Amino acid sequence: MTRAIIRRTLAIGTLALGLALVAAPASAQSGQVKGKVVDAKGQPIDGAKVTIANTETAGRKLETKTNKKGEYIQIGLQPGRYTITVEKGDLKDTKDVQIHLDMAELNFTLAPGQGSISKEDQAKLQAKNAAIQKAFGEAVELSNQNKNDEAIAKFQEVITSVPKCAECYANIGIIQARVKDYEKAEASFKQAIEAKPDSADAYNGLAAVYNAEKKFDLAAEAGKKAAELSGAAGGAAGGGASASTVFNQGVILWNAGKIPEAKAQFEQAVKIDPNMAEAHYWLGMATLNEGKTADAKPHFETYLKIAPTGQYAEQAKSILASIK
Repeated sequence: MTRAIIRRTLAIGTLALGLALVAAPASAQSGQVKGKVVDAKGQPIDGAKVTIANTETAGRKLETKTNKKGEYIQIGLQPGRYTITVEKGDLKDTKDVQIHLDMAELNFTLAPGQGSISKEDQAKLQAKNAAIQKAFGEAVELSNQNKNDEAIAKFQEVITSVPKCAECYANIGIIQARVKDYEKAEASFKQAIEAKPDSADAYNGLAAVYNAEKKFDLAAEAGKKAAELSGAAGGAAGGGASASTVFNQGVILWNAGKIPEAKAQFEQAVKIDPNMAEAHYWLGMATLNEGKTADAKPHFETYLKIAPTGQYAEQAKSILASIK
């Protein structure tokens, strides 16, 4: 097989990006809280310590401080019940709050006599959160059963209670993309991004839609943003961009005809996850495209070892037979 023939073979068809957002359990989603701390005269308090404790997870505490405007923000909170304590000098205020899937807001006034919310309000918040989590879980299950209309309706039910539920909009987008309603899917992913600008999943979904529509420049832009956000989130936790995010970026570059750049992404994907079969396969194809048949061979062998009955198994076997 000549290099020219290989290139013609690679040009056929458009690779699809994989999306698995819907399958993510509700417990895997995170919420956020922000607020403002002022004194008795309503003036912002700079440098107040804010301690955020999950009362359902013993020992789990996060700390931050207010800025010059008296503002604080904390992201990456699992939905649940929290106690937030704000203190500066001899002044201290504590409140309980239920974190949902959207951005919660809790303001404080550091003055004598400030206390926590009532037990009655606390019970109402807990009941509301339980109902939202139940509805979200039901929506995910309906989607997994390919009951698309029912799933979308259930996600919209959650949005009624949580207007900024980015995960809901993103899941709706995935369902719409699955049935190839790309115009609506694009709108849903953009709503998810509006609700949560740092959502790598939403940008991944948007990239998938543009990729399916062969709008490769837009797909590359969205995919790059997803990789940046995924890397930033992973970096904060000691990791980096996920293998699937990096692989998807490679797919977009491949479809845009940027084979060397795509190869670099596939190489990075297999470093992050050595068991990602498709990344090995396309790394082999990219290597073949360079005319390096001997270097490509191990990648196809690895693919078959990981996924002997995978979607590219027959192609991999055929390629190996031709280069032996």
